[in-house]
Amino acid sequence: MSEDRFQTHRIDNQPPPFPACNLWDDDPGLREAVVREGGLAFSSRLGAYGALAGGRLLQLADDAHRDRPRLIAYDAYGRREDRVAFNAAYHEVMGTAIAHGVAGLSWAQPEPGAHVARAALSYLHYQGEPGSSCPLTMTHAAVPVLQREAALHEWTVKAAAPHYDARFVPMTAKQGITLGMGMTEKQGGSDVRSNSTLATPLAAAGEYALVGHKWFFSAPMSDGFLVLAQAPGGLSCFLLPRWRPDGRVNALRLLRLKDKQGDWSNASSEVEFENAWAFLIGEEGRGVATILEMVMLTRLDCMLGSAGLIRMALRRALHHTRHRSAFGKRLIDQPLMRNVLADLVLESEAATALALRVAGAVDRAPRDAHDAALARVATAIGKFWVCKRASLVAAEAQECFGGIGYIEESQMPRLFRQSPLNAIWEGCSNIQCLDVLRALGREPETRTALMAELGQAAGHCAHFDAALAEADARLQGPLEQADARRLVETLALLLQGATLLHADHPLAESWCASRLGGGRQSCFGSLTSAPAIEAALARTEG
Repeated sequence: MSEDRFQTHRIDNQPPPFPACNLWDDDPGLREAVVREGGLAFSSRLGAYGALAGGRLLQLADDAHRDRPRLIAYDAYGRREDRVAFNAAYHEVMGTAIAHGVAGLSWAQPEPGAHVARAALSYLHYQGEPGSSCPLTMTHAAVPVLQREAALHEWTVKAAAPHYDARFVPMTAKQGITLGMGMTEKQGGSDVRSNSTLATPLAAAGEYALVGHKWFFSAPMSDGFLVLAQAPGGLSCFLLPRWRPDGRVNALRLLRLKDKQGDWSNASSEVEFENAWAFLIGEEGRGVATILEMVMLTRLDCMLGSAGLIRMALRRALHHTRHRSAFGKRLIDQPLMRNVLADLVLESEAATALALRVAGAVDRAPRDAHDAALARVATAIGKFWVCKRASLVAAEAQECFGGIGYIEESQMPRLFRQSPLNAIWEGCSNIQCLDVLRALGREPETRTALMAELGQAAGHCAHFDAALAEADARLQGPLEQADARRLVETLALLLQGATLLHADHPLAESWCASRLGGGRQSCFGSLTSAPAIEAALARTEG
């Protein structure tokens, strides 16, 4: 009897492994946005990194997430070590990213378009290995805060340098450094003004001893951290290095690493300070105002990261549905699946366009009053909406796989676990809404800039014009906190629509009809125009 009857494990109707790809070359929305926002001069750099992010970094991400960071609190003889051990893949990812400017391009080449290009690098990197984006983002965002103090010049230069050095040695022995932050405490969370960590002045000017704790101390193996503590003059901002100026290890006691839902390649910790040495940045009592610029830049990266995650979820869903058949057709050829995928394309294109528009505003802010005011309010609006949409997109893309999408090897569970992070980090959604209300209420220039930005797109789409008129009327009345989410969602949709319309984006009209039109549905896959569906999917076939 033939043994062939036992050969049942023939692989039919299963997609091939997700292939290496250039995440820049096959993303027309990203390329167009970079050009619009002034980053064209950096396109070759972005193309090179797109190939790395869609190739080698995706491979490294598997090991970096599988082998999570480990806290080494003591050595074999009981001496404190307070360090974190990472898989070698994590260090290769960090070295690759820093060498290509993901953390430092804005400051190493401070020319028009540099912030836009670095934003695009961050967007690409998040698709390859998102966990490492945390220290990369904080290193980038800390530089303008450190630049306030001439005594910290070496820190700013090394934070912008294209060199990664994972050794646990003083920053003076390194060509490049990474930076983290510690703001929240157990009793306060986002209410940082309730922080209880105490900062006592030392004899030398600007030097303090910190006693207290931090509930979330991100990237604990960084070379230095921006932290908030209560000085005699009030809540203040400090640089707290891992090593003291005298060459001794600083008194940072890592209590534990957080057991997080996702973001497994990156370490987050709880820490106590036992008279830890720190240097004051800015004035005593002005800690929140001092660190605000860092917060705005980290929020921008939250938006960019979520836009990148949305794009990667879409990529994987497209790959699966192009190679899997059901009911006599490829999945992507089934009308209902085409509707779902097209709707995800619209979501991705709008998220990318808005994130890069805000990056362009940040880039031009020092030279343009309109963009400076717009960046102030649009960063919070965009972070609220794009980061919140990421989880919905990740879940919908996972459904496109069916049961395979629930299995770790598909990578979809990792994307889904990662998807809520950016909505939580740097202020949850309610904090973003409160920040929008505060800006519109106290800084009239932000309202003027926002309405001018939206007004540029008026007259091109009836759905947009009707939604804009309604929003304008609401903004004339009192801005109530309980209504803030509804208002900010509307403003986010209008900003996305305005960005697409002003750019003459090929999907602008269908996006506005589906998101701002009267027949808007809450679930993906409810587009009503067959030409719109085909136009959206055509954007993925270049």
